[in-house]
Amino acid sequence: MGPHPAVAAIRLAVRRVLNDVLTQHARHAVGAGTRAPEPADGPPLVLVACSGGADSMALASALAFEAPKLSVRAGAVTVDHGLQAGSDLRAAEVAARLTALGLAPVETATVRVGRAGGPEAAARDARYAALDAAAERLGAAAVLLGHTRDDQAETVLLGLARGSGIRSLSGMAAVSGAAGRYRRPFLLIDRQTVRKACMVQSLPVWDDPHNADPAYTRSRLRHEGLPALEKALGKGVVEALARTAQLSRDDADALDSWAAEAAAGVRTADGGLECAKLYVLPPAVRRRVLRRAVIEAGSPAGSLFARHIEEVDRLITGWRGQRAINLPGRIQVLRQGGRLVIRQG
Repeated sequence: MGPHPAVAAIRLAVRRVLNDVLTQHARHAVGAGTRAPEPADGPPLVLVACSGGADSMALASALAFEAPKLSVRAGAVTVDHGLQAGSDLRAAEVAARLTALGLAPVETATVRVGRAGGPEAAARDARYAALDAAAERLGAAAVLLGHTRDDQAETVLLGLARGSGIRSLSGMAAVSGAAGRYRRPFLLIDRQTVRKACMVQSLPVWDDPHNADPAYTRSRLRHEGLPALEKALGKGVVEALARTAQLSRDDADALDSWAAEAAAGVRTADGGLECAKLYVLPPAVRRRVLRRAVIEAGSPAGSLFARHIEEVDRLITGWRGQRAINLPGRIQVLRQGGRLVIRQG
């Protein structure tokens, strides 16, 4: 008798990702001039980022099951954000559970959460910085994240609420980060299936109270917003939002590629941007060129919203002698002599 359907689904998703990691690992080795990965390097190491919640525990369990069959080394990192009393003890418990699954190495990373961008964004930034550091130090080929289809739906709705454009509607990528470090095997699997997999395997899980705290935007969306949408529109909202994410990502990727080609043609010799050449570009392409330029100048991407780019765009399409525009990161954009100048303010 085979595994429970929920367990089979998550294992299959992880197996596909591991096969992709192995293919990439072999390709890099060939590119380096060897026929196969060097014995000294050994098999690739794949880490799972595990909070102890149902999503990441199911992911850790599936990784521990599938990795040995594919000759992949499997380890884990749990991050202690220090935001709740006893968080260090909880992190130690999670690390012990991961070790019991057979994962090695297992590390606990203690981080200090700042305030930039609000509590949720600050915690996320601190967490990814810790995961990046662990992956670099351990030489990991990939880090697996337990985001589900429900998480993807929430991300799409949050992007829609911010009015940040089609890239926000594309949600989370299945592969992201430097050299495709981060992998999300569960983006096509719903949260209920993941929880079921934990239950049938008797995996102990920890439910973060922050996930039910209405003080957090995502928590309100999860417990109030999405249920209200399903009540009004019927079941299938989560699946539809996940499809929207993929379609939006395809469109956004195409427009980004177009904008990258256009950017080279509008640059002036001194590094500015020619307003006349920008003006004739389609708005979706022009705004991408502008966004890319201000980010390259030092404006933080996470603090740059659609309204900022719209203000810069008006220097092209609605020029009436406006003053310089101040953007996050102390970046100024002004129009001088038919060109845009982007500089540190």
